[in-house]
Amino acid sequence: MGPLRIIAVRHGESEANLAFREAGDEPLVYGRGDDEVTLTALGREQAAALGALLAALPAAEAPDLVWCSPYRRALDTWTIASRVWGADPLPVTVDERLRDRSRGTLGRYNEAEIERRHPEELARLRAEGDYRYRPPGGETYGDVAARVRDLLADLRERAEGRRVLIVAHDAVVLALRHVIAGSPDAELAALDAFAPILNGSVSTWHAVGGRLTLRDFNTVGHL
Repeated sequence: MGPLRIIAVRHGESEANLAFREAGDEPLVYGRGDDEVTLTALGREQAAALGALLAALPAAEAPDLVWCSPYRRALDTWTIASRVWGADPLPVTVDERLRDRSRGTLGRYNEAEIERRHPEELARLRAEGDYRYRPPGGETYGDVAARVRDLLADLRERAEGRRVLIVAHDAVVLALRHVIAGSPDAELAALDAFAPILNGSVSTWHAVGGRLTLRDFNTVGHL
């Protein structure tokens, strides 16, 4: 049967999110590794708002298990949210399959810097589209979907009859929508209609007739 409910959250705004946005069309090489990026002040506020949302849920809808990305911005989001929520500590599983999509050797560069250093890669990205493109040493969205599919198979046994909170990244939330819907990977580009996944946003699925059914997606009314 699997989980009764999945609540998937994108981490709060990170310092990298802010740096890339502020760089705009100017080249940027971001200094920290993807797993080391911390939250901004706004990101911490968004994490606290998540905690308040969890505190307001009826007991029958509140999560009783947590699965979290190993990246610092996701872990910090959960730490702040759980403190504001104030509930008894929940079992937390830190799972590598929930990490953000790897952009390989291009991960620290914005598009302007990629164009300056590797114009051939930018041309390939534009020709193939972001959902099919594999950066050097990185992942496609299909790779993310494969590890999310594997995770959900585990949750069917390890979280049967439970309510699960997943704290992760934009690519993971999009992949969850794709995999839970049972869509073929040939249709991954259709996810662009649901992007961007906003910082601090919440997406929820409920089990109906033994199948997870989308209730709401990418909502930010709590922020």
